Amino acid sequence: MGYFVTVDTGVNLYVEDINPGGSKTIVFLHGWPLSHKQFEYQYNVLPAMGFRCIGIDWRGFGKSDKPISGYTFNRLADDIRTLIGVLQLKNVTLVGHSTGGAIAIRYMSRHNGFGVSKLVLVDAAAPTGFTTETANTFLKQISNDRPKMMQDITDAFFFQYITKPFSDWFFQMGLEAANWSTAAIVNTLRDEKLYADLLKVNVPTLIVHGIHDKVIPFAQAHELNQSIRNSQLVPFQYSGHGAFWEERDKFNKLVTAFHNS
Repeated sequence: MGYFVTVDTGVNLYVEDINPGGSKTIVFLHGWPLSHKQFEYQYNVLPAMGFRCIGIDWRGFGKSDKPISGYTFNRLADDIRTLIGVLQLKNVTLVGHSTGGAIAIRYMSRHNGFGVSKLVLVDAAAPTGFTTETANTFLKQISNDRPKMMQDITDAFFFQYITKPFSDWFFQMGLEAANWSTAAIVNTLRDEKLYADLLKVNVPTLIVHGIHDKVIPFAQAHELNQSIRNSQLVPFQYSGHGAFWEERDKFNKLVTAFHNS
């Protein structure tokens, strides 16, 4: 079922809530500039195993409202805090991919991990995001030819072969975002750092990272592992930036085992 939750004045986030009666809850935070739909190949497996899967579109992305402001990690984390409070979620496993991983880390430090008992970081854009050079390239494309930018992202995202129909689906997902929110997140990824936040993560953490990741270097996964207490790093040998899809069977088994451990 899909519905909206008000998280700020005039800002409603879209929530895809699959198997609401499930006894175990996983909350998914997508990457930039995607939406909850990126986890399609988790939603088709995990609910049958008793999991409630909650996919959230951040403000500015997917089906959520697209205000002109509010794209700092603090505000995005506050949106998630409000949503978890409204839905009265407890003991959830929070899964964050790429920028969603950065938002999850800020959530854990800023809100003391409210409602979250385990954390999964997938190819996380942390402790740093984009270099100034990369950010400037993206910003120029966003201002002039956003579809070209999205095609470049799609082409660099996966290590494994993707079909043309899959590429088209992924491409369209990124264009559901607003131009201004797409650009604002680039600025945030360039300007905000998460080193201090890592030390405040206080739940068991699973770090998944594709060794062929061209978007966020694998070396950053080691940084996360060294800085987050009670964390484990699982390298994905056949993945780029899309470990959740490229090795989906392994990923799904890993996340379910981690939640149940």
